Amino acid sequence: MTRDGDGQASRSYPPLPERLPVDVFDSHCHLDIVETPVDEQLKSAKAAGIARIVTIGCDLPSSRFAVEAAGEFDDVYAAVAIHPNETTGISDAVLTDVELLAAHWKVRAIGETGLDYYRDWAPKDDQRRAFRGHIEIAKRTGKALVVHDREAHDDVLAILDEVGAPDTVVFHCFSGDAAMAEICAEHGYLMSFAGNVTFKNAEPLREALRAAPLDLVLVETDAPFLTPIPHRGKPNASYLIPHTVRAMAEVKGVDVAELCAAIAANGERAFGPW
Repeated sequence: MTRDGDGQASRSYPPLPERLPVDVFDSHCHLDIVETPVDEQLKSAKAAGIARIVTIGCDLPSSRFAVEAAGEFDDVYAAVAIHPNETTGISDAVLTDVELLAAHWKVRAIGETGLDYYRDWAPKDDQRRAFRGHIEIAKRTGKALVVHDREAHDDVLAILDEVGAPDTVVFHCFSGDAAMAEICAEHGYLMSFAGNVTFKNAEPLREALRAAPLDLVLVETDAPFLTPIPHRGKPNASYLIPHTVRAMAEVKGVDVAELCAAIAANGERAFGPW
């Protein structure tokens, strides 16, 4: 989750883009704070070629919402966790609650968790302790780990090495450069790219995408944030992923359908069969 003014700057949603040739899914979305009912979000997403959505927890209330939404809607999976910015004074009891929520069969990931050094909303020691705890939960439950890594690459990688990464690690809203992408590839970590890969000033991120192996690439909205060009500044939602996917295909030098097929396969490998 990234709150930098690229979210709901205007209440007017962009028009539906051309449908993708192969269905993909949104690997990271906040259905609870997109200002459209969930059933309407899913309808517009499906019309654009987004068949599945992973909705993310950032605290206990949003994690509970994610579980409830996944239980109600066939096309939704859930991820549960405490966002690093919410970890001040985090207790073992809270982590226990996260693990209890993770027992639901539609919960396919622990996240978003990690480190955020861009802001000082939570002490770094609390963030690190929470991140370690979430890694252990992911390993105990066999779920993917969805990582929030903002200006904390070295410490995130070090903690994953120290604690031992779970089988599946997804770097949400990948923010590293090409060198970071190569390190992630060496470890088999998936890299999920958001709408900011389309931004004019995002050439280092595009270089990272070029360096990322096709079998480790995912796509996400982080909706309602990070709306892709040409609609930056408007509210984001899953149905706008085609703009990001088409830009990614151009960067990778591959056919849109080929990229979609890879994203779909990678997503199923990360989050399990439907």
